[in-house]
Amino acid sequence: MSQNKYNRYMPLLLALCVVIGILIGTFYANHFSGQRLSIINSGSNKLNTLLQLIDDQYVDTVNINDLVEGAMPQILSELDPHSVYISAKDVQMANDDLRGSFSGVGIEFTIRQDTLRVQNVIANGPSERAGVLAGDKIVSVDDKPLVGKELTNEEAMHRLKGPKDTQVKLGIVRRGEKNVKYITVTRGEIPVKSISATYMLDDDTGYIRIKNFGENTYSEMLIALGVLSQERFNNLVIDLRGNNGGLLAAAVRIANEFLPKNSLIVYTEGRKSAREEYVSDGRGAYQHIPLVVLIDEGSASAAEILAGAIQDNDRGTIIGRRSFGKGLVQQPLSFTDGSMIRLTIARYYTPAGRCIQKPYTSGSDRNYEEDLVTRYQHGEYFSQDSIKHTGPAFYTLRERRTVYGGGGITPDIFVPEDTLGMTSYYKEAAMTGLILQFAYEYTDNNRTKLSAFKDLKSLSAYLDKQNTVELFASYADSHGLKRRNLLIQKSHKLLERYINSRIIYNMMSEQTWTEYLNSDDPVITETLKLFKEGKAFPRNDEQQETGQKKVARAVFDYRQTHINVTTVAHA
Repeated sequence: MSQNKYNRYMPLLLALCVVIGILIGTFYANHFSGQRLSIINSGSNKLNTLLQLIDDQYVDTVNINDLVEGAMPQILSELDPHSVYISAKDVQMANDDLRGSFSGVGIEFTIRQDTLRVQNVIANGPSERAGVLAGDKIVSVDDKPLVGKELTNEEAMHRLKGPKDTQVKLGIVRRGEKNVKYITVTRGEIPVKSISATYMLDDDTGYIRIKNFGENTYSEMLIALGVLSQERFNNLVIDLRGNNGGLLAAAVRIANEFLPKNSLIVYTEGRKSAREEYVSDGRGAYQHIPLVVLIDEGSASAAEILAGAIQDNDRGTIIGRRSFGKGLVQQPLSFTDGSMIRLTIARYYTPAGRCIQKPYTSGSDRNYEEDLVTRYQHGEYFSQDSIKHTGPAFYTLRERRTVYGGGGITPDIFVPEDTLGMTSYYKEAAMTGLILQFAYEYTDNNRTKLSAFKDLKSLSAYLDKQNTVELFASYADSHGLKRRNLLIQKSHKLLERYINSRIIYNMMSEQTWTEYLNSDDPVITETLKLFKEGKAFPRNDEQQETGQKKVARAVFDYRQTHINVTTVAHA
């Protein structure tokens, strides 16, 4: 071959070599880089091919983006019950509770008869400053109707929330006025409180109710403890009933306030997530106060972390009913369109080594979703003997008490749900929402009169004389719930308590509502009894330790002092 011919074919030869090299590289990558990579490539290619085929050949026009939006939740549901997809329009709402604030108009509302009704107006918030009143009906937003059977809480929140300092025009129908009144509200930052009640149960016992764990929960907790310190509290109750969790960091920082130095609070571990331990730093100001933590079947995730840390370290007494059983760690991962997924990457473990996650087979596991109903049917809410532990036994770190994993935190002291007076009439009245509807309408019709009562004692005494149960029975009868006089009589106390509590909630604060419900709560009664007898951890009557317990404690202290700390929470 002449030099000219060689030069002419050189580019072609080089291109051919590159192609051959790519083919060889692809062959080796597919066959020698591991089965996992091959499976992933195969799966993703298959999905992409399917979408291309649908886009190219399906009989009707299809919005591929909508198809993907619908498919992603289904894919994640095959993993576990808590890996979820959140669309871009829902991300802000999903994060608001954890952020500790959101930008909106500052009202609490309910939807009754296809209409949005203002239940409460946040003090000093944008709506109050603009003149919106409790009891107002919002019928339009920015001149677009906000009524009808399609109206949902989600739609209302999307339209009322918005960037700070933006304006929204509300069309309002007010009691006693025929014409629609238009009020322009300038949106502002609205605080979302994690702690809904702080007060003294008696002369010695402070009480704090935590609804969830967000960015501001720890600072709210310090403020609440400061308030109780001014009341010179000697015992403390932390109420986590109905608390469905939130941020791990908030639960860890609160636990740190009550635990001695080098106490393990929680650790996480997953297939691709190395063990990460959270250990107390010894700076907590409340390490020695007698402590009780209240839980129930609605206490989950971060609430279970706090309860588990207190229980496993024998630092406090857990009272109530078995908690929910969520022990999976989710990591938020965002997409470029603003949507995100929360993907489970690890499990939580309590200091004793318990995984509190209840069993599941997949995210769509019907048994998992109906677990709380199953517990009720098995009698677990009413009898401690009916609790079915799905995990092995473990032992607390100081007192060597038996505790169980796999399915939530089992309390040290079980208090059954109060079923005295429970009837089919009461269940239907509560579950259909009729009690809530009646309480709102009663409040709205009597708002001026009820506003004269400025404290819980006077308002409660007034409601006791109004025979609200009889008024409700007539209301319910006209709304599809047939009057059953014998059942109403049997459930009279439960009905009166529920009805009056909701009226109090509508007229006063959430703290006042909590105080009313706690006034005859058997869990609170059991808690105060425990403090009075000096049986809460740490015990008031310190006993001499046996030689065996001293040895056990020395071993524990050595282990905790020399533990490999990955993450330390700071007060």
